[in-house]
Amino acid sequence: MSVSDVLSIQLYTLRSLEDLDRILDVTAGAGYRYVETVGSHLDIAAEVRAKLDSHNLKASSSHVSLAALREKPEAVADACRTLDITHLYMPAVPPEDRDMAADGWRSLGRELGQMAECFQREGIRLGYHNHHWELKPKDGPKTALELIFAEAEGSPLTWEVDVAWLVRGNVDPVEWINRYSGIVRAAHVKDIAPAGQNEDQDGWADVGSGTLNWRELWQVCRNAGAEWMVVEHDKPADPAQTARNSLAFLRSIED
Repeated sequence: MSVSDVLSIQLYTLRSLEDLDRILDVTAGAGYRYVETVGSHLDIAAEVRAKLDSHNLKASSSHVSLAALREKPEAVADACRTLDITHLYMPAVPPEDRDMAADGWRSLGRELGQMAECFQREGIRLGYHNHHWELKPKDGPKTALELIFAEAEGSPLTWEVDVAWLVRGNVDPVEWINRYSGIVRAAHVKDIAPAGQNEDQDGWADVGSGTLNWRELWQVCRNAGAEWMVVEHDKPADPAQTARNSLAFLRSIED
């Protein structure tokens, strides 16, 4: 299976282009075949589907807010069906909850596990996407992310590994990915600039131009069960160039 068969791009990367048609023009022009939509796209799923079709693109997956999962799960499931999405990820807890004590993270894990059970009945896999704040110890040495997964154990909850955020959380990404290989279903492919560089981009880099060894990490993620590998850059200076550069590098790892 080639890189292009499993590669997607998170449209959040291109959000500064604003217009969805322009975003999809850039995405298709760069050579991508799949995109990961943002939560707001689920609110206009029919329109997004039509635009994807017109650009010969497909949705690999989508992010969805915790609020939407709680308040309108049926509408979320309907939107997934419209977009032919079977992989759904909750990308972050609200800012005010990111310093929750251990019990808050345990409760979130139970809630997400229960939600995953419901979405599984709709043919949709629900997962969690990490940042770095979940790597803070909350119960002795146990981190918030460990508490989430412990409470959700036995449920269908999956994990979209954001590898670069693991690194920024000061943990070994390979160890964590291998430890939770049973639930890994996707990975965010992003890179970190060398110290002191790309400060206007919050220290992120185009994939292949930073400090992460994506030749190794790609295979680690795939071996752990990642079905989709999703390019992302949280604050690119030139989104179109980032999309092109990242894809060119990832195609080169097949050589």
